[in-house]
Amino acid sequence: VQLQASGGGLVQAGGSLRLSCAASGSIFSIGTMGWYRQAPGMQRELVATITPLGSTNYADSMKGRFTISRDNAKNTVYLQMGSLKPEDTAVYYCNADGFLRGKGWNPGPTFNSWGQGTQVTVSS
Repeated sequence: VQLQASGGGLVQAGGSLRLSCAASGSIFSIGTMGWYRQAPGMQRELVATITPLGSTNYADSMKGRFTISRDNAKNTVYLQMGSLKPEDTAVYYCNADGFLRGKGWNPGPTFNSWGQGTQVTVSS
């Protein structure tokens, strides 16, 4: 399964950006989708996740500023980021898990895939 992220860029503090990530491949079903980020010299950290039915989970520092959503028909997850701060500067990665297509109408093996990352830079 391939995840293609897009939408990163350079924005001034207080601005907004919308990230998108589309999954493709031999997919039977997608479970949780999410966004993570990694700043230089730091470990990758959770930004937000969303289940197929729309239940969301956010890191505390993103609550109220970021909104995660998904379009199940398009196998796509979005991250609307607002009130951006310089400390939000990082490479943002999307993640998805689920089942690959199996034989006939049955699910196959599970997968857990990462996108290639998209750079978000917030200037002060």
